[in-house]
Amino acid sequence: METKGRGRLNRELNLWDIVALSIGAMISAGFFLLPGIAAQQAGPSVFIAYFFAALLMLPAMFSMAELATATPKAGGAYFFIDRSLGPLFGTIGGVGNYLALIMKTSFALVGIGAYAVLFFDVPIRLTATIFSIVFMLMNLLGVKKASGIQKIIVLLLVVILGFFITEGLREIFFSAGKNEYFKNYTPLLTHGFEGLMATTGLVFVSYLGLTQIASMSEEIKNPERNIPLGMILSLVITSIIYVLGVFIMVGVIPPEQLWDDLSPVSTASKHIFSLISPGAGTLIVVLAAVIAFASTGNAGLMTTSRFPLAMSRDRLIPGIFSRISRFNTPSVSVLFTTAILLVVILSISESDIARLASSFQLVIFMLLNASVIVMRKSRIEAYDPGYHSPLYPWMQIFGIISYFFLIIYLGWGPGLFTMGVVAFAVLWYWYYARKTARREGAIFHWFALLGQNQDKTIENEFLHILKEKGLRDGDPFGEMIVQARITDLGRKRVAFRSLITDVTRRFAQDIGSIDKGILKREFLAVTGIDPALIIPRVSILHGKVDNIRQPMLHIVISERGIKKPVMKGEIISEDNIRVFFFLLSRSDEPKLQLRLLSRLMDIVERDQFVENIISITNPREIKEYLLHNDRYITLHLQKGTVQEEFIDKSLREVKLPSDVLVAIVQRKDQIFTPRGDTVLRENDIITIIGETKGIKTLFNKYIHKESP
Repeated sequence: METKGRGRLNRELNLWDIVALSIGAMISAGFFLLPGIAAQQAGPSVFIAYFFAALLMLPAMFSMAELATATPKAGGAYFFIDRSLGPLFGTIGGVGNYLALIMKTSFALVGIGAYAVLFFDVPIRLTATIFSIVFMLMNLLGVKKASGIQKIIVLLLVVILGFFITEGLREIFFSAGKNEYFKNYTPLLTHGFEGLMATTGLVFVSYLGLTQIASMSEEIKNPERNIPLGMILSLVITSIIYVLGVFIMVGVIPPEQLWDDLSPVSTASKHIFSLISPGAGTLIVVLAAVIAFASTGNAGLMTTSRFPLAMSRDRLIPGIFSRISRFNTPSVSVLFTTAILLVVILSISESDIARLASSFQLVIFMLLNASVIVMRKSRIEAYDPGYHSPLYPWMQIFGIISYFFLIIYLGWGPGLFTMGVVAFAVLWYWYYARKTARREGAIFHWFALLGQNQDKTIENEFLHILKEKGLRDGDPFGEMIVQARITDLGRKRVAFRSLITDVTRRFAQDIGSIDKGILKREFLAVTGIDPALIIPRVSILHGKVDNIRQPMLHIVISERGIKKPVMKGEIISEDNIRVFFFLLSRSDEPKLQLRLLSRLMDIVERDQFVENIISITNPREIKEYLLHNDRYITLHLQKGTVQEEFIDKSLREVKLPSDVLVAIVQRKDQIFTPRGDTVLRENDIITIIGETKGIKTLFNKYIHKESP
């Protein structure tokens, strides 16, 4: 049974999951089939073409990493292009990238059949069809199951290819026939620089699996760390295997034989293995080829199916594609993608796929580089990437120019295909998606700098994405809550303007020298993110000042409620606010303020939030309620319990995990923040905050453990 409506995917993939998915999606046809075909254009320099292709992936990789850490959502390149350049370009990017990845995946599935026929007398396309259905079932059952199998597949593949490369380098540089092998590298540029660049465009498809990480970003744990690191590790490992592996093939296979060879790895293995027999070496290499194609097919289906999911969420295609099954997988999207794969496998020649896939993917990469420039120029407050592309904007400009020339080198056929896909996407947008899409891209914010209108909905969406991402390591949210001032007005009648004046005065007392008039205007100013902060009976007001070290928070609770204009600065209607949050942060840390605001939003959206917080009268318990997650614990120090060991000791003497600290002490009616020399007393109630691991250790020791 499927869930209704739009579902969210779980963050289940760690760093090695995504590295395995990316490597598995990259190492297949590019290594086992393309080198011979590519050598026809480049000659012995074909291994340099693989190296150039890896270098030219860098602008796209850095741009994808920045965009993915800012907006880790399903759909990858499509989502980034849509939110930056608008839904028209998003439709072009989504349709084109989807078709390019489908063709790459179908080519890998056909490759399984081509190598499997060496063992079994089964038609190639029948084998490809069977594996398509097998991978479909794996992806329907759950992403974690599929990624677990993927790690095993990729580990076997890397071990086998590592053995192949080690034996190959030994044969070329240290065997008796090394002089003959060296002759195969001269002349290096048999078809000149033009042939080398044309080959670079051809083999570019070998690295397209790197985009799989971005398309799975919604399901990646700690995306701000794991996405860029996963991309870098995947590209480094894959490029080393490609360059060294193709270098070996060029050395040990005579040029004329290499040009006509559709299984050059198998041919090379007959020359290089000495620790095992050539026959056994060939068998291992064929096994590696089948493993490689299987990993690409599995990873390709997994990630490609996320494009219809993302486009459906945005109403660019029918809503049925955003359905999430009880296995937490986009089942309709997986089934539809499998059907398209089968059509491609059964009707399109394999020889044309590489050029066609490369051509449109280069267009996508041009749009991605442009997207980073647009996002930064748009000055959207909630655009908060955890990773920033180096050498901006020159890295992006270089990428756009280089990808344009690679498309030219690929020739007319791929160019016409690209234009055809663009035309189809434009027509689809014009006659279907334009009527349902209700947003514009970040480029409208850039136009706003020239006096045009902005689309405020993207500000709201980015703030909600920040809420989904959560706080970064080191963000002082816990410290801010612990130090927060809390005012409980009870049933006292207070006017909104009087409340602003009183809160401003208290902040000025705590900070020291500050213009209260400026601070009041900060709390009353209208910002682009304010619509996202409108929550019934709760108001979150925020401001920025220069002379504070850490963010400050003042919480005001009113049982009676305070009448407040719904829109700041221009009264349209009033809401009876019962809980106010006044957040003050440094002017030079706007992104930190947004992350703190997004965390507050996450808290106030809890079920029965207002009722729960109104019912709490103890300031310590209010702070604990706001901190409530797996990063805090409260201990009541009583004799005869496990907590007795804290009593009559200073905090310096108490042995706690290194990643936690005692944040609040309640002693009778007094609540204070302790220092290192604070001595804990019997019946003290202490609140400890910190990292999940340390809190769990304390929970197991002091809560689960029975009293002596």
